[in-house]
Amino acid sequence: MTQPSIDFVIQLCRQAGKILLDGLDQPHTFTHKGPTDFATEIDRQAEKAIITAILEAFPAHGIVAEESGMVNGHHSACWYIDPLDGTLNYAKGLPLFAVSIAYAENGHMQLGCVYDPVRGEFFSAQAGQGAFLNGASIRVSQTDELLQAMLVTGFPHEAEKMDDNLRVFRRFIKKSRSIRRLGSAALDQVYVAAGRLDGYWEMGLSPWDIAAGTLILKEAGAKVTSFTGNGSYFAPPYDLLTANPKLHKILLDELKNAELIQP
Repeated sequence: MTQPSIDFVIQLCRQAGKILLDGLDQPHTFTHKGPTDFATEIDRQAEKAIITAILEAFPAHGIVAEESGMVNGHHSACWYIDPLDGTLNYAKGLPLFAVSIAYAENGHMQLGCVYDPVRGEFFSAQAGQGAFLNGASIRVSQTDELLQAMLVTGFPHEAEKMDDNLRVFRRFIKKSRSIRRLGSAALDQVYVAAGRLDGYWEMGLSPWDIAAGTLILKEAGAKVTSFTGNGSYFAPPYDLLTANPKLHKILLDELKNAELIQP
């Protein structure tokens, strides 16, 4: 099997990012997927461009994309695409959004890129080769005390999970230095990978939200798990916890104390 290169993935992100920038601050049409979940025409345009380029180069590959769902079925070679992570930010003109693309073989992530087109930042990783920001190596922070940690989270659309996360949020806000909510799960993850933030947790994500980011996190030295502390985060309910190994243990213990998981 011919494997795509990380340069190919970065080029896909660059192409989609141009579409996002061209549409920024323009009027948009909205398709509602739920009461608080929607897509714009730009999401669909960017996703179409990515899918077209992938299938031209690798017609037998499978694709899982946020707006199109499953394209070409499941295969041993599969792509995960979020053409616009942070749609609400984008639609309001808030410049915190990203393109996220990952490639997996036999269920194992091999390539990933998260691209912030506003800042021109490409966060990328290839399995076993480290994590990079515009070609420079990145690592997670070494913060090992919760009181010194700046954390980040996002909130799910489901009311029950939102209440659960508010309980965790209240616990962490009292014990950490600060908590941010950026509105882009992909940026949350790569900012932890780059040491800009110290830890991240979120409930009820989707595979395209975390496929690229978790590879970049692992290659940057982060521990990445579900809320139970095991490695089965890439499966429903897609609850994610990540930080450097020392801080991760502290965060996991706090989740247990918040009674979201059993000791």
